[in-house]
Amino acid sequence: MALEDAKKQIDHAFTREDLKGSSFENVFAGATSFLRRKYTKDLRGVDIAVTGVPFDQAVTNRTGTRLGPRAIREASALQPCDAPYGWGYDVLSDFAIADYGDLAFDYAKVSEFPATLQAHIAGILEAGAATVTLGGDHSITLPILRAYAAKHGPVSVIQFDAHTDTWADDDMSRIDHGTFLYKAVKEGLVDPKRSVQIGIRTDNPDTMGFNIFDARQVHRDGPEAIAEKARAIVGDHPVYLTFDIDALDPAFAPGTGTPVWGGLTSHQAAVMLRQLAGIRLVGGDVVEVSPPFDTTGATAIAAAHVATEILCLWGWTRRG
Repeated sequence: MALEDAKKQIDHAFTREDLKGSSFENVFAGATSFLRRKYTKDLRGVDIAVTGVPFDQAVTNRTGTRLGPRAIREASALQPCDAPYGWGYDVLSDFAIADYGDLAFDYAKVSEFPATLQAHIAGILEAGAATVTLGGDHSITLPILRAYAAKHGPVSVIQFDAHTDTWADDDMSRIDHGTFLYKAVKEGLVDPKRSVQIGIRTDNPDTMGFNIFDARQVHRDGPEAIAEKARAIVGDHPVYLTFDIDALDPAFAPGTGTPVWGGLTSHQAAVMLRQLAGIRLVGGDVVEVSPPFDTTGATAIAAAHVATEILCLWGWTRRG
């Protein structure tokens, strides 16, 4: 059946009639929506909207993450023929997932960007869908958290990252990918005591009360143990998961703006994401993919898998 479908499916992002099911379109052809989901601005009946935020004007080092959403979508074309591995259910068939396209914004009016993004996410949430966002640099997570906190109250955060992103900055008009979580705590969007940071390997003395499992601890204790500790910390609180691709070691994800050695392996990340099943996930993002430095495409491939795992985590407690 798959072979017969592959012979006639093309540009499934536009030609598919429903929001559920696999896609057998040739990997190397056609329009590259995320996982070949239908491109649509109609959110009626949509469970999860995947949206891109091509913004990188807040980085401290190498730019290029504005091209991340496009690269992640292209990389995801490898995946939609089969159910995501190891989950025991098919999130693509059980839930209505749409590609909502990218955020529109005026690149020359950077100061207006956070409010524009917050309104974009809030509109999706008001329509009854959750979001999985493809970045973009990590500053985009702050406006997203504002939209989620407005709906759910202060959320727990599970952050995979090489950096804590809690560097102090009380100037709320500044847009900086290294201070977004400091501001999120100051604004009361996040409960740090019920939140977890995984993979950290840069020094920042002000932890803001977050529970930190640094990269060395993951290597020492193993990904299963770390995931179980993270699950216990967040409990049944609503959780937002943000995955900075630089959580992975540069050997696995070279295409990012601030790479740091000694990071997580792709295997460790995959195990932890799977072992988090059961958390009360309300949304998530994957950020900091910079295609100009991703010569083999490995970083975008990793990010596409992370975004798919976030979909699976969201669906796990809602399946059936």
